Amino acid sequence: MADDLTHFDQAGRARMVDVGDKAETARRAVAIGRISMRPETGKRIAEGAIGKGDVLAIARLAGIMGAKRTSDLIPLCHPLPLTAVNLDLRLNATLDAIEIEAECKTTGKTGVEMEALTAVTVAALTVYDMAKAIDREMQIEAIRLVHKSGGKSGVFEAPR
Repeated sequence: MADDLTHFDQAGRARMVDVGDKAETARRAVAIGRISMRPETGKRIAEGAIGKGDVLAIARLAGIMGAKRTSDLIPLCHPLPLTAVNLDLRLNATLDAIEIEAECKTTGKTGVEMEALTAVTVAALTVYDMAKAIDREMQIEAIRLVHKSGGKSGVFEAPR
């Protein structure tokens, strides 16, 4: 198992993986998550009645910024030249959660899974920040990778 953990050297010390000899390939990752809330909070977000601006638009921009800054936040991540970051945030029908999906793309030597996961997380944190004055019980939940393609390990697809 220790041999499978690429972020550790033979002595068990953390290291940044050397990707210098890897081939550049098109890479894509999709992550999802949600932030649950009281339906009254969702209603106010839908109506634009939070008072800090368009919550979903601001959270979308924050998620994009988060993806771009992933290597600044996670010590062993490589900085990547992202070619696309797309975020979709939507209130569910009962207004008790915002579903978040992030897609990140690059052509490079390492994947964009962490960027997609960071985008979802930062978007959810931004929603929390913008609505916390009216609902401190919001919960950020179920953030996970659902798709990864490109590179030597091929395609990963998780059920949604």
